[in-house]
Amino acid sequence: MEKKRIVITGMGLLTPVGNSKKETWEALVKGKSGIDRIKGFDVQDYSCQIAGEVKNFDSSLFLDRKTARHMERFVQYSIAATREALSDACLEGIDKERIGVIIGAGIGGLRIIEEQHSILLEKGPRRVSPFLIPMLIPNMASGQIAIQFDFRGPNYCTVSACASGAHAIADSYRLLKNGEAEVMVAGGTESCITPLGLAGFCSAHSLSTKNDEPKKACCPFDQRRDGFIMAEGAGILILETLENAKKRNAHIYAEIAGAGLSADAYHMTAPPSDGKGAFLAMKRALENSEIRAEKIDYINAHGTSTFLNDKSETQAIKKVFGNYAYQIPVSSIKSMVGHMLGAAGAVEAAVSALVIENSLIPPTINYEVADPECDLDYVPNYAREKEVKTVISNSFGFGGHNIAIVIKKFKE
Repeated sequence: MEKKRIVITGMGLLTPVGNSKKETWEALVKGKSGIDRIKGFDVQDYSCQIAGEVKNFDSSLFLDRKTARHMERFVQYSIAATREALSDACLEGIDKERIGVIIGAGIGGLRIIEEQHSILLEKGPRRVSPFLIPMLIPNMASGQIAIQFDFRGPNYCTVSACASGAHAIADSYRLLKNGEAEVMVAGGTESCITPLGLAGFCSAHSLSTKNDEPKKACCPFDQRRDGFIMAEGAGILILETLENAKKRNAHIYAEIAGAGLSADAYHMTAPPSDGKGAFLAMKRALENSEIRAEKIDYINAHGTSTFLNDKSETQAIKKVFGNYAYQIPVSSIKSMVGHMLGAAGAVEAAVSALVIENSLIPPTINYEVADPECDLDYVPNYAREKEVKTVISNSFGFGGHNIAIVIKKFKE
């Protein structure tokens, strides 16, 4: 029996550098940063006062006012990005019982928790909103997408911290391979730049404190790195079987070749210094996709701009690829958009497909001081023209959750 092939036929992006796929891609290849001082609330008492906020978002362009009022922002973001992805894929005339949705979210509705907890303390339990629970739970993004678009295929949420969006893509890929759907709406969404969210990451000493230079603060693999930058947004991909895509003459961005998953089994937030978990994820991704290591043309790194992650990821890449590691361009778009947490892996997978389509690699900006322990080609500061046929996109989450997705140029 012929193996099903899974392709990407649409995408929608909402990021700190653009409210669409086109805006985001153009900003990334120009090396534009979306990091700035937080405008959503007063941050003067926080050690980190900068983030990658989505700008000029208007939910009324996608939802009526009453519906939007009962959706947390991470859900609104997922609806907006899904609308763009569906339009991009020209997805019409398909049995909606064969269209599934898996959307990852690392944290979910933190904003509504903070708001309603204050109401509980100030006014008592009877004043807490009946919409609290359905607004805060992370699976409501996938649920609301199904409701909005009447998709009745497999539907759930992946929650694996910063690997959530990538896990949603991998799970969707497997459902399609197994014949459980013909089309999957897959990706991630997040919006937790809130007083409590920021305070938590600040207390954990996870974030950069370069508040005076927000656009230069995120510098993955650079020796001056001092923490990641919180960010928000959504990335949605339309995945479908090649058979279905060809039947409707769809535009194909790229093909999902495989995925590899692993656990660090090491620490709640820190990766092992030898990068063993990341190594296993990349090794398994290559095995799953039946692609040799020397066929990888580009690595879209997790690249958070934290001391431990960047060193660990570099070690893992060198362990997987040996001397060939020094010939592979590696870049981190987090240098421009920040860390979108549960949305990061999905946005980065979409960008990886765009790299293949455009033969252009976004840079790692703010790379100025080399770290002897991070000694690969990080595509510093400027985009690079290069024919790219095969990409690995890495995502690693708190709890030790690791995933690598292999995306390749589509060929008949």
